[in-house]
Amino acid sequence: MASGSMKDMMTSKANKLEKFEGVDFRRWQKKMHFLLTSLKVVYMLTTPIPVIQEEGNLEQIRKRSKWENDNYICLGHILNGMSDPLFDVYQNVETAKLLWDTLEAKYMAEDSSSKKFIVSNFNNYRMVDERPVMEQYLELLRLLGQFAQHDMKMDESISVSSIIDKLPPS
Repeated sequence: MASGSMKDMMTSKANKLEKFEGVDFRRWQKKMHFLLTSLKVVYMLTTPIPVIQEEGNLEQIRKRSKWENDNYICLGHILNGMSDPLFDVYQNVETAKLLWDTLEAKYMAEDSSSKKFIVSNFNNYRMVDERPVMEQYLELLRLLGQFAQHDMKMDESISVSSIIDKLPPS
């Protein structure tokens, strides 16, 4: 596959990536990380700008130029993966690394409070006779899926016992 068509394919995959709206950061982050890895610019999330000495040689200038180009691509894809309101907030961040670190600091902190919310939702869920059993089963699977999505673990015997307790009294 030619390099141009590979980039076209990656750009089309970026267009299919759901826009980050401020929720489900971990899911969006993993998808974005995969995309940036495919584009071979994921290193920008951890690499600071190369320093050029006063009498910078050609190799240093090339490294700096490559870094600037890759930063532009990486930063552009991250920003493009955000909803318009979030794009407006973060569009002036200068490097992909700074943007990534800023997003992690903000949305990973919010994740800890969302974990409490997830546990509370699961604990408070009750099955009822008025709704179809399959619908309620799928709702429980969704709630348990949120545990996995947030890297939270629940012992199988506890989850089975909890689900049994959620059954209607009939």
